[in-house]
Amino acid sequence: MLYNVLIVEDDRQMAQSLAAQIGVLGHTVVIAYGPRMAIQQLNQVIPDVIFMDLNMPGLNGLEVLRFLRRDPTTATVPVVIVSASDDKETITAALEAGANDYIVKPPTIDAIEQALARVVTLPPELGGPVQQSAASTSGHARQ
Repeated sequence: MLYNVLIVEDDRQMAQSLAAQIGVLGHTVVIAYGPRMAIQQLNQVIPDVIFMDLNMPGLNGLEVLRFLRRDPTTATVPVVIVSASDDKETITAALEAGANDYIVKPPTIDAIEQALARVVTLPPELGGPVQQSAASTSGHARQ
């Protein structure tokens, strides 16, 4: 199954690298270069999966994540945190805030593929892929 993926990352080089890797896997990618741009993008289209950095100017990734989880339209969209921080406290804070998965920068294509597999194999009631009409190939996942 192919997904529409939103990348929320303020570092343009990292965002483009992540987009290229996800694109190689066949998914459609949109990049938001920061939290404000992400919120604007989410007002237009709800993605199937979000890959998001934690350390960004303005709102940080945890604040954006909490916002996403409170909003009914994005509450079940899976979020994979992609961060340079690999300490247990940060990972725990991200998961408690509602992240579905966490991978450390710079991610390998294998890590990205495995994270996608983990968040899209859940049943629909937990945010897994939702059956769509034949015209649509998107689904929502949450771990």
